[in-house]
Amino acid sequence: MRSADEQAVAEAIILLMREVVYREVPTHEAVWQALQRHRGAIADHFATIGIDVVLDESEGYAYLATHDPEAGEEPLPRLVRRRSLTYNVSLLLVLLRKRMVEFESSGDAGKLVLTRDQLVEMLRVFQQSSSNEARIADQADRTIAQAAELGFLRELRGQTGAWEVRRILKAYVDAQTLSDFAERLAAYAGAEEATR
Repeated sequence: MRSADEQAVAEAIILLMREVVYREVPTHEAVWQALQRHRGAIADHFATIGIDVVLDESEGYAYLATHDPEAGEEPLPRLVRRRSLTYNVSLLLVLLRKRMVEFESSGDAGKLVLTRDQLVEMLRVFQQSSSNEARIADQADRTIAQAAELGFLRELRGQTGAWEVRRILKAYVDAQTLSDFAERLAAYAGAEEATR
């Protein structure tokens, strides 16, 4: 029979294998505490298969990441296949990360919540000119659904069309990605002006 500590470690390992663990999610509370108390044991478990446990105390989330092999070290096969993202999903993630930076720099506390209409409008700016508004909205809805499926957006209960931007996005879209994207946008804007 497992001790209470062994049970807590096992539950943390299983939940980490399924999803990102958030400190503020009520159903993750016990797992978050186990991660803090037994971080070494949980990290050792995953280290044997080349996986790192990333625990961001300041942001309140934990997830698994493939370990980068050191020089001379033979890389292990990937446990999870990489998924290539569509242009629209990549675009939305970068735009959401930019919005998150603005939200945090304005001093607002809490969660960044955007409406469906705000998300659609963010994407509309980068869509090809079209008079078919329904087509643009459908494409944006598919993109939003894909970002939610990946865990970067979560629809708020009881608030249809209100989406929380999950903080795990910070780990996925870093400052360098934002900088590269800003440079491409500036080049794109310059090319657009030149053709007018």
